[in-house]
Amino acid sequence: MAGLARGGHAPVATFTLAGIVILVGGAYLDPLNGLLPLMGVLCLMIAVFFANFWRDPDRPIPQESGLLVSPADGHVMFVRRERANGRRPSQSEREEGNIEHDELTGDWYPQPCDAPLSFETEQRFIPADADPLETDVWRVAIFMSPLDVHVNRAPRLSTIVAMEHRTGKGRRRGPFAPAFKKESEYNERVRTVFESDDGERIEVMQISGALARTIVPWAGIGDTLRRGERYGMIRLGSRVDVRAPAALYEPQIISAEDNHPQHPKGQFVKAGSDIIFKRISEEE
Repeated sequence: MAGLARGGHAPVATFTLAGIVILVGGAYLDPLNGLLPLMGVLCLMIAVFFANFWRDPDRPIPQESGLLVSPADGHVMFVRRERANGRRPSQSEREEGNIEHDELTGDWYPQPCDAPLSFETEQRFIPADADPLETDVWRVAIFMSPLDVHVNRAPRLSTIVAMEHRTGKGRRRGPFAPAFKKESEYNERVRTVFESDDGERIEVMQISGALARTIVPWAGIGDTLRRGERYGMIRLGSRVDVRAPAALYEPQIISAEDNHPQHPKGQFVKAGSDIIFKRISEEE
């Protein structure tokens, strides 16, 4: 239902009540040279900001088959064709010693998963060259400003088969680079893999930004979600990346890298209602 997202009622109610109490109290008590009214107005302004941030409007969900809808509100930073060239190592692969170390992103085994489109673990991706492969993916990156709706939605009817939380190497939290920068893809993040009934998988990455420090999942492994159903949120400015099989889908949006005169910051998309991918074949 439209209104406030989970967790938003308490901060909105707290600052609203505090603002009203301070303003009423200031009308009957010494206003302390105007400080009490100022504090009351400030509390109400914070309440309005929180109400705007935690808003959770209903959205019309496309019913046509073969579509992936946006999981997030925001501007499309870029759309890129990529392929995997590494993955997180297993314990046996670590013992083999053929591990590549990166100060920021951690350890990588220099081969992708046997089936890269299974997204079994976090993989390292590079831009695809001129020769397309069946295992290539499209990646769409969406930047969410602090003023956007921050509730995330499932791109299609699917079941969550994997969900993992990752941070930078050796960190309990972070890093927290600004979400509009490319380097933010290795910020603290939650990777979720959605699988449809026919076994097709897509990967959605919720990425914390410089202000966003909390990713809140509302669903978990084994949960089946409808297209456009809410499954979590990121608090304050952040970013969401989606990867889908390039052999099956075509992007349907305009990115900031396209330098489109009508979309200088990239097309603005709404979670659950705007289409970001359309299946190449007629069947979903």
